[in-house]
Amino acid sequence: MTMTNGYEQSDNEKKLEIVNLPSLEAEAKKIIPTGGFGYIAGGSEDDWTLKQNTAAFGHVQIVPKALSNIEQPSTATKVFGLDLKTPIMMAPTAAQGLAHAQGEKDTAKGVAAVGGLMAQSTYSSTSIADTAVAGDGAPQFFQLYMSKDWSFNESLLDEAVKAGVKGIILTVDATVDGYREADIINNFQFPIPMANLEKFSEGDGKGKGIGEIYAAAAQKINEDDVRRIAEYTSLPVIVKGIESPEDAMRAIGAGAAGIYVSNHGGRQLNGGPASIDVLPAIAKAVNHQVPIIFDSGVRRGSHVFKALASGADLVAMGRPVIYGLALGGAQGVQSVFEELNHELEITMQLAGTKTIEDVKHAPLTHFNYAD
Repeated sequence: MTMTNGYEQSDNEKKLEIVNLPSLEAEAKKIIPTGGFGYIAGGSEDDWTLKQNTAAFGHVQIVPKALSNIEQPSTATKVFGLDLKTPIMMAPTAAQGLAHAQGEKDTAKGVAAVGGLMAQSTYSSTSIADTAVAGDGAPQFFQLYMSKDWSFNESLLDEAVKAGVKGIILTVDATVDGYREADIINNFQFPIPMANLEKFSEGDGKGKGIGEIYAAAAQKINEDDVRRIAEYTSLPVIVKGIESPEDAMRAIGAGAAGIYVSNHGGRQLNGGPASIDVLPAIAKAVNHQVPIIFDSGVRRGSHVFKALASGADLVAMGRPVIYGLALGGAQGVQSVFEELNHELEITMQLAGTKTIEDVKHAPLTHFNYAD
């Protein structure tokens, strides 16, 4: 363990033997300090939407295709012009130093090792440049929490471009902090500085709660902001936090090069629908005009399959990767992706799908089963 500002950080570096991703949470809870774990694991209010995100995958069933004459399905795909070995990507997740001393640097290494796409957060524990260097040329996106201070936004975008990121994710569903009870109970304040905030009026985030940090972010975000960011950088802008067809079409009309269907892992608006339940209608409205990224509640290879078959082009996950990071550093992150890829390959074989493109056209059905 490493101690930083009185906060104990894991320094584990090892491959993990994983039976399933849900089992990682209890193991990670043993080594991540209470405040940090509550911030990572918690949702808003009573966690209803957080729980429904995973449970709602049961609303969708995969129709197996027998006599399909396939073997050794491939998880390789191409999205945003990027050749990827897996359709599973790292969701932009803040303050990974809470889980491990190497934070986003180890996450970037682990994602690169599996040929995936890494997204790093504005509120990262490590800088845009350092995270990019750790990825050693593997593709990365940068997620922007838009500030009230446009010079701050420009500086972050400039640094992202200089670091070689391949896209900008604009988060639009976090104009204020969700009511996160775990943080209130733990009186949680960030013990680890946020590297991207150090040069600006926001400070470095250390000693603040997430609500205080969000207070410096823009509360008013509209289509003009999407246009402004798209015009400022030549990179594709993906709008994150879309939960309705209407919002998706507004984002595309404003110049978005991608739609990111997400309810922030149940951390923002509690009482909203599970992301998998709104994905099909959004995908129908988008109609392949731009790629769709999906997250919230993904814990199984079959979940990845269902999301792809429901209209997603990439499927992101956050918490399980952070738990793998705490338990095994870069190798732990790699282990998490390898396990989910393995489950996805099994699902693809049993469903009669050889490629990710086949998965996107796989038949689904919807039966209502009693709990």
